[in-house]
Amino acid sequence: MEPEWLDALLKVSGSNQADTHRLIQTHISWVILTNEIVYKIKKPVNFGFLDYTTLEKRRFFCEEEVRLNRRLCPEIYLGVAPIVKTPDGAYAFDAQGETVEWAVKMRRMPEDGIMTHLLKRYELNSGHIDAILNKLVSFYSLNADGDARHAQLAAEMGSLEVIRHNTEENFAQISPFVAQIIPSQLYEAICSYTRGFLQTQADLFERRRQEGHIKDGHGDLYSANICFDASKNQVYIFDCIEFNDRFRYGDVASDAAFLAMDLDLHGYPDLASYFVSQLSHALNDPDMLKLMDFYKCYRAVVRGKIGCFTWADSGIDAAAREAALDNALRYFKLAGRYVQPKRPKLYVVYGLSGTGKTTVANMLAEMAHLPVYHSDQVRKELVAGIPATERRLEAFGQGIYSRELSQKTYHAMARLAARHLVLNEDVILDATYINALERKRLLEIVEYCNAEPIFLQTTCPEPEVKRRLANRLNQPQEVSDGRWEIYLKQKERFMHKEGLEELPVEVIPTEDKAVMQEHLKAVLSKYKNK
Repeated sequence: MEPEWLDALLKVSGSNQADTHRLIQTHISWVILTNEIVYKIKKPVNFGFLDYTTLEKRRFFCEEEVRLNRRLCPEIYLGVAPIVKTPDGAYAFDAQGETVEWAVKMRRMPEDGIMTHLLKRYELNSGHIDAILNKLVSFYSLNADGDARHAQLAAEMGSLEVIRHNTEENFAQISPFVAQIIPSQLYEAICSYTRGFLQTQADLFERRRQEGHIKDGHGDLYSANICFDASKNQVYIFDCIEFNDRFRYGDVASDAAFLAMDLDLHGYPDLASYFVSQLSHALNDPDMLKLMDFYKCYRAVVRGKIGCFTWADSGIDAAAREAALDNALRYFKLAGRYVQPKRPKLYVVYGLSGTGKTTVANMLAEMAHLPVYHSDQVRKELVAGIPATERRLEAFGQGIYSRELSQKTYHAMARLAARHLVLNEDVILDATYINALERKRLLEIVEYCNAEPIFLQTTCPEPEVKRRLANRLNQPQEVSDGRWEIYLKQKERFMHKEGLEELPVEVIPTEDKAVMQEHLKAVLSKYKNK
């Protein structure tokens, strides 16, 4: 049940159209966003590893949050603000009256610069990773001031006993959700892998502690807590763990693995690898790489656990709970990927316009029960931001079919595929891929996912292609803008198998539906157990 002051603060803000407020909820916080300021308020909850059940504790942890986060972004954390009940019975921040709650007061960051948004817009690149690295390398390098308490905590938190306690606590806390959210077999596999790794690599963990790799770190280093401010050429890394030293102190490899795992989840395994390798090199820490899968698995389970808690919170709206459930399952699947890596299959249906790519891709998806992504739809909805069925009968290489938008489209297609491949899931892409360079870029991502690419080239006699393309113009719900003149331009540039010489390429004739089905059945049978 929400406190009365929360509703009162939102109603007051809603009366002033010049300064609108918005509420965001998590399982542990209420966050009120104004035009320029953000107030983060801790819920009176106790999860065992976190205890905000008294007003005094919430004030203390607000002060800790400000102190700790000023290490990485002092310009964002303004201080701790009281929420008071004024003599006239109203509620306000930073006013005179009876203090009923405490809030962390922050400067609002540009929302479109939050890293999760860049990932969703397929805009994140190695330059963004370099900016994060520059800040983190300095942070970790200076994070050893000789303070006695720091030394004691680092020694304690880096011990095998504490690391084991952290992982076992995770397993205990997600156990009520086994079979309900996380499959029993997956849960057992993750537990077995984690316990086995801790046992066989005990010497490595002790060496990490002795060599000083245990730091007072961030503890929650992932895309939702990173923001790029292009206007100031600045990156903010915020919202570190303040409520439990045990979760913030740890191996630098654990902090790094959190962000690397998050990049994997969003379909950026190449940038995840780049981030870890560059950080390892900059810190002169080659052993960090030996711990990546272990800590990635640990971090994925942590995020899955939080998704379970959010889903179980009846105070959060149904849509947010459903999203949390979906995210929890994806995190647990990703944890399983680090434990039991497989070689998922990427089916790429390619060829000229009108040769039946989309028909083949949809038929294959139905036969094998696989997700499928069509470049025409991705180009319009995700890249150009227009309805999929909106007609754009533009000249070859112009408008939304320009080289720039085509590159963004193929980039988005690769990321969408990677989001499935990193979860050990097969997936289908449908696009022309007439350019060998775009195939090369796709194959680079596929290699990072350790996936098996299978290319299916569609073919059809030209009279039939011409007839199909003419018919499309009379179909208002048709997504493709392919036309005969576009087909001819594509044909001039089509590189049939360049770059695919060492890969399986299956030719699928599409003039006869029955023949097409038989070819697809043969393809699925051929690669089923590979």
